[in-house]
Amino acid sequence: MAQALVLAALVLTGAVEPWHIVALSIFIGTVNAFDIPIRQSFVIEMVESRDDLGNAIAMNSAMFNCARFIGPSVAGILITTVGEGVCFLLNGISYLAVLASLAAIRVALRQNHSGKGPVLREFYEGIRYAWGFKPIIAILALLSVFSIAGAPYLVLMPAFAKDVLHGGAHTFGFLMSAAGIGALSATLYLASRKNAYGLIKVIPAAAGACGFAIAAFALSRSFTFCVFFLFLAGFSMMTHIASSNTIIQTIVDEDKRGRIMSLYAMSFMGVMPFGSLVAGSIAGKIGVQNTLLLGAACCIGGALIFASKLPMLVERLKPVFVCMEACDMVKERKTAPSGPEIH
Repeated sequence: MAQALVLAALVLTGAVEPWHIVALSIFIGTVNAFDIPIRQSFVIEMVESRDDLGNAIAMNSAMFNCARFIGPSVAGILITTVGEGVCFLLNGISYLAVLASLAAIRVALRQNHSGKGPVLREFYEGIRYAWGFKPIIAILALLSVFSIAGAPYLVLMPAFAKDVLHGGAHTFGFLMSAAGIGALSATLYLASRKNAYGLIKVIPAAAGACGFAIAAFALSRSFTFCVFFLFLAGFSMMTHIASSNTIIQTIVDEDKRGRIMSLYAMSFMGVMPFGSLVAGSIAGKIGVQNTLLLGAACCIGGALIFASKLPMLVERLKPVFVCMEACDMVKERKTAPSGPEIH
């Protein structure tokens, strides 16, 4: 909220400079470094049953993609009518609703874990835990490959709309909307699932499908086909990301949750800007389409490697899910109403 209000003040007073934008971007990036893993870890605090965790994560993804789809459209209208400064001001004021919502949240009290050590040692233990549990490190590795090679297609889309499709702002808007609607459709699909069982098999399929969709989009010259393939790319991308999130949140130990979600945020959001920077540099040398094809090939290759390890990963996850099922059965028996007394 403070970042948005400072930006609004600078723009409205006409004092904004490029270094202000850079400094405020670094500031909001630092805020997100704390906010994203804490917010992801806090999801499970609000969900009483693990069976509802997948639906909660899917709903969170749905809200995110609705905002990504609707927000730019609203901002565009505000910028053309009242200007950028007022748009930033309204953005800052909107955080009052966020703060009020956070203040209204009530969760069950949980026993705090004691014996916390130095930060670096705790961080190292989190990395060692992730490295020792192959399903987690495999999911994070594929997510990193996807964020570096696959996700930058969104950054290159304006250049594709202009140079390949020879369109303008409207063309770019339709392309972004197709990807956003696809992502939103994926969240509805994931929300319809009852639990996280079987999602480990969905991850490589979704990552590979996203790679194929990006490749087909890069090779297409038809606007209609581009919209279709971007819908498929958005659907596959969100399926991959949300499935990875759901599995990690389901299987991770409670005392490691914050650190593992920090690694998740770093694997997804942290490396994405570097992928965008590399993609932009490569596109300047070999062209947008070839850059998209190169990224798609990396995504497909990562999905194939992940798929080759799938039998081993499924075996590693079986004991975890069996233990979870046993715990759920015990809880159901404890909460089930007792039968009539026999006199």
